[in-house]
Amino acid sequence: MTAQIPGPETIDAALERLAKLHPKSIDLSLDRIETLLDKLGRPQDRLPPAIHLAGTNGKGSTAAFLRAIAEAAGDTVHVYSSPHLVRFNERIRLAGEIVDDARLKAAFDRVEAANGDAPLSFFEATTAAAFLLFAETPADRLILETGLGGRLDATNVIAAPQCTVITPVSLDHQAFLGDTVEAIAGEKAGILKPGAPLVLGPQRDAARRVIQTAAERLGAPVTAWGEQFRAYPERDRLVYEEDALLWDLPAPALIGPHQIVNAGMAIAAARLCGYDETAVAQGLASARWPARLQRLTTGPLSEIASARGADVWLDGGHNAAAGEALAASLGQMPGAGERPLVLIAAFSVNKDAAAYLRFFTGLAARVIAIEFGGGREGAQTAHAVAVAARSVDLPAQTAAGLTEAVHDALEDYERPRLVICGSLYLAGEVLAMEGDDAVQATPG
Repeated sequence: MTAQIPGPETIDAALERLAKLHPKSIDLSLDRIETLLDKLGRPQDRLPPAIHLAGTNGKGSTAAFLRAIAEAAGDTVHVYSSPHLVRFNERIRLAGEIVDDARLKAAFDRVEAANGDAPLSFFEATTAAAFLLFAETPADRLILETGLGGRLDATNVIAAPQCTVITPVSLDHQAFLGDTVEAIAGEKAGILKPGAPLVLGPQRDAARRVIQTAAERLGAPVTAWGEQFRAYPERDRLVYEEDALLWDLPAPALIGPHQIVNAGMAIAAARLCGYDETAVAQGLASARWPARLQRLTTGPLSEIASARGADVWLDGGHNAAAGEALAASLGQMPGAGERPLVLIAAFSVNKDAAAYLRFFTGLAARVIAIEFGGGREGAQTAHAVAVAARSVDLPAQTAAGLTEAVHDALEDYERPRLVICGSLYLAGEVLAMEGDDAVQATPG
């Protein structure tokens, strides 16, 4: 009998094995990854000029604008972001292209071989693999997002970024970063490096003081929202200003008033990196970032809704600040107040659903609470989400899933605006449905 030759290991299997290297899914430290990167030849010292981003909200959109601006200037760009929506590979973009399975798996193998049996968190392992790929693939620029916090985040091993960006800081991940805005701001400020300029987004006063104090201590020049730069909409365009500069630019391709802020931070960082007005204008108009107030025009949910005159939107924001931004955006949309707004919502167990949903009181006609199937932390029950909605005076019901929720909304309302929201894991399930795919789980 001929022996069967096993096929190549899947990315899912490799991810599961990496997750077993350390018993805790989140254990913030730089010691383990620095030891590992030393064994791998210190790839973090051989990276293209980097823009390092931290913050609670807006990192992904700001990074998307930056990537689009750099590519409009003709640069090739690496990007590291998290979490993914459908496939893990989305987290690592090499010279403009999402990494393929073969290169990703080869990098994982090298990380495991160098690490041996030493404890290593999942994010540390995958960040080390990303740094190997970035160091060995030519590119003009790296856009690097922190995963959690900043000071002890695995990405914070780069010694000299070209510049850093701290987007608005608010309460999130308190179990790991601290239970006050000041404490969280201190963790985010950990990405600052001596002499590397900082673009500081709009902040609460307490957070701003903490970050600016850290910048002064390190000699990091600060370009701050409302002081050295500002951005605002005017006649369906975006105006960007500094003391001696004014650019009249296209409106950002990403929708919502909060995207004016994200675009402004990206422009300020782009200016520090030498990009001109032409590249900025082209980048603003061409930026793409899934699940950030994205209108669904394909896939089964859109087909069901459009047949009844409804539209469907998708947003992955999941904390109170994200809820506030989404509510403000929806309140300014054409048809707001005329078309019933129905939220189809799910939340991870560690998120405050009521704090998110309270901004929709008086705006949304109903919340239909559901659950998602994956996610590192797991989902709250649909019943718990409905209770949270009712606690902030929002009518609420539950549904068995996404398709059922859309059907329920269409039965009760004429031409509603449906917004699927509350979780990036839920957003991933929606996008996977569009491609008849399955979401690749995050095992650690």
